[in-house]
Parts: sequence; structure tokens; C-alpha cells
Amino acid sequence: MNKFKKVETPLKSVYIIEPTAFYDERGFFMESYNKREFEELGIFIDFVQDNHSLSVKAGTLRGLHFQLEPKAQTKLVRCIKGAIYDVIVDLRKGSPTFGKWISVILTEENKRQVLVPKGFAHGFLTLVPNTEVVYKVDEYWYPEYDRSLLWCDPDLNIDWPARDPILSPKDKNAPTLKEILEEINFVYKKEV
Repeated sequence: MNKFKKVETPLKSVYIIEPTAFYDERGFFMESYNKREFEELGIFIDFVQDNHSLSVKAGTLRGLHFQLEPKAQTKLVRCIKGAIYDVIVDLRKGSPTFGKWISVILTEENKRQVLVPKGFAHGFLTLVPNTEVVYKVDEYWYPEYDRSLLWCDPDLNIDWPARDPILSPKDKNAPTLKEILEEINFVYKKEV
């Protein structure tokens, strides 16, 4: 029996991963990642780094971030404390869902994770104070390939549950999709 459930989303290759938690009077135990069981679900990724963020205030928005090829990253994101509104945007040129986005609520209670493959921008908004997010990546951080999209790009029209989020200078001044379109080098590969 696989301890993980893979849930499809409207964005091809983006999955919600639901781990199985085992509860008793002491609390719970769960595996948040198991390479063999992920491979049984058809997910073949070699993660190389774990990242961990704390956002002290509710309404903190981190993103929308991605790395260009050849240093693009796949991310496995989960919220270990608090709650986030997680957003994924398709940046694969030629994709039938190019420029479309989905959102997923990740909380410490629901223990859901989201798998964000290469070719997608990712960001999240904290819904409660002192929220902690951890995520695995399959490529190291390279500042020369690191990019952001403007969180409030009118062409993306993301329905964030905050009007005036707390932003880093990088995220506040990020370009729109139109402004960075020429630089985006992700290409949609139709699955057969």
C-alpha cells in the first residue's frame, strides 16, 4: 500500500500529494517523502536541497518565483506550521494552459503537499501568523537564472486573498509576464 495519494490538477504535471498520517494518543507519524513510493506514482525526481521559510506576519507573499533553464527547479512544497494560499502558474510556451494558474490551500492540519514541476512559477501567501513552509528542490539556487513575476500581474489575474500583502523589494518590483515573456525558455512537451 502506497502511503501517498497523487491528485491531478487542471495544470498538467502539477500534482497535490496527500501523505498518510498515522495518529495515536502521542500525536502522529507520517513520511513526507519516500523516493521509492513517489516513483511508484510515476514521479521520478532527484531532490538535492531542502528550503525552510518562516513568515512572522499573516499576509506575507513570497513569489512568484522560478529559475530559467538549464537550472529550472521542480519543487515539493508543504506547510508545516500555519496555513498558506499556494499559487502555481504555467510558463511553458505552447502549453494549452500557458499563463493559467491554480491555487491550493496547504496547512499543517491537512498535511497536503504540492508538486511544482519545471516550467511553472510558484508563490504563496501566508494566511496566519508564524507560518513555516518547507520545500524540496531538484536543482540548486543560481542567482543568474532566478526570476520573479509580478504577483498582481493583471494578465494573470490571480485571486489572492489579500489586497496589500507584505512583499520583499524583489517581489514588489518584479516584471509582468508580458515584460519577461521573451526571456522565458520553458517549452511545453505534449505527453504521448
